Order: sequence, then structure tokens, then C-alpha cells
Amino acid sequence: MRSGAGFIVLALLATAGVSWGDAAVAKITHQQFQAVNGNGEQTYTATQRVTLEGIVLHNPADMLNPTPDDTITQMYKMGGEWQLFFQGEGDDHAGTAVYMSQLYHNLPWIMPGGGYSNAQFIAELTRINAAGFTVGDRIRVTGWFLSYKGKYNINEQHNNHPDHDFTIELVARGVGLPKPEVVSLDELKTEQDQFVFDPARLVGGEYHQGRLIKIEDVNVVDAKVWAPNATLTVTNGKKTFPVKLGRGTGIYAGSFNLSQPCDVIGILDQDSTDLKSGYRLYVMNYDGNGKVLASYEHRMADQTVTAPIPAPGNAK
Repeated sequence: MRSGAGFIVLALLATAGVSWGDAAVAKITHQQFQAVNGNGEQTYTATQRVTLEGIVLHNPADMLNPTPDDTITQMYKMGGEWQLFFQGEGDDHAGTAVYMSQLYHNLPWIMPGGGYSNAQFIAELTRINAAGFTVGDRIRVTGWFLSYKGKYNINEQHNNHPDHDFTIELVARGVGLPKPEVVSLDELKTEQDQFVFDPARLVGGEYHQGRLIKIEDVNVVDAKVWAPNATLTVTNGKKTFPVKLGRGTGIYAGSFNLSQPCDVIGILDQDSTDLKSGYRLYVMNYDGNGKVLASYEHRMADQTVTAPIPAPGNAK
């Protein structure tokens, strides 16, 4: 999402008068898009833009705060942020995040005026949400992309020019969330409690990255840090795994009531500067049931794969 070198190249090309309006685009799978080499670096370079289809996994506002604030001037503070994960179907065993933020000019390599005013950012949110998609819908996303901490994200490449807009189309409403895949800590961590990295993406964190999974029978090590945007640690007694909490309405001081051990359902994410570690389970919301750390719709998806999953309103 925030590759300075990548944007400098784009800026130089723009200065030289290169047009991006006809940039090459291809419809590919999430697996093709997220392919990596032995160093964890992304390898897809065939086109400048891509089109991917998949199932919406969460409400974007439960992950990042989209509220704009164009008075912020602190470096690296992005103002309003919007991010959505959608998951491939069938044999397309991968998923991808779509990201946009407001204050690109708070990045040191972006020229002044490179971000959005509050009104402009609200207009962009209105545009990308115009299809009215929600959790469990099948969507089609077309856009530019950048590598960020171990994965490719579809985004604007920190460029607020309309040429760099991504688009989201509603393909089918109410398809239903995929059933969370049960994954043990033994599949994600080595005997030395290190992350399993497989550049072929056949096992470990890379295999499950961007997808809805379930880790069963773990204990929360540090419940006292429970809060919106906090990071917990869960363990099976031998191995540990980080759980990143979102900002859903069910995550607030005093709402932790999980029995021990418990299950955790969320999206497997990667946030790593070395590109071969930093996997975490991202849980956007909690419905307070006391047994499974998950949003209501994720917990319901774990019980059936045939009925559409009710979701609390459209993505925001």
C-alpha cells in the first residue's frame, strides 16, 4: 500500500508526459496475483492493472476508520482509510485486500495536493460503494496495485488522479460467506514457534493468506489488552499466534467474555517487512457469544454453507 519507490517512478513518468489511461489490464485469479518468490516478493508483472472476482468478507468500516480529517498534517498519518478483503472461490485458494486512504500527501514522497479534501474523500467513498455490495456478495474489482508487507493490494498507488481509481462491481448478491477453513497452529507455526513460509503457497501462512479461517481450542494470553485495533496473542500451549482486532461495535473495553479455551474466526493477513513472516488473524468484530471470537456473520458461516449470511447493512 505504501511503497515510496513505486510512487516515485510513477511521478517521474507522469512528469515525462506518460498517459496511464490505457494501462494494460487482465482478469486473473487471486492465486496468480498473490504469487511470491523465495524471498516473499510478489512476482506478478504481466499487466499494470488487474481484475479479480471474489466474495466480500467483512464490512470495511469494521477494519479501518473511513472518517475523513483533512486537518491532519503529521507525517504518515493517512486520515480516512478504507480497506476490504475479498476471497477467491473454488480452486482459487487466496484472497486480496483493496485499499484507499485520504492524505497521501502526508507521505514524504508525495507532492502537496496529492491527497483528498474531506468532501473529495467522501465522494470517493460514495463512488466505490455505489454498487451497494455487502458481506457475502460476489464482486469484481479492477485497479492498479502495489506490494505491501508481503502481499499485493489493489489500490490507487497513492495517486488521487481519476486515472488511478479502482472500481468495484456487484456480480451477484447474497452468495453467502465461505465456510471458514479450520487451520491448526501446527499448520501455521514450526516446532520452534516460527511462521511457516512456503513460496509455492501450498502450506502455511501463504496458503491461507487473505482467506476466512478458524483456529480452534486456543487460549487468549493477554486479555487485558482487549480494545479496538489491539493485537492479542492466542496459544495452544505450545505455539502462539497474533490476533489483530478491528473496530467493530462489539469490541470495546469490558466486552471480553470468552471462555478458555475458545475458537477464533477471522481473515489471515500478513504484515511483515521481511515478507516471510508477520502472519496474523484479523478479527473485525465480536458478537459477544462467549465461545467464538468472531463477528456474527463469520460465526454463522461456520455453521452452514448453503444459506446466505445476514449482514448488518451495506459496507461503509
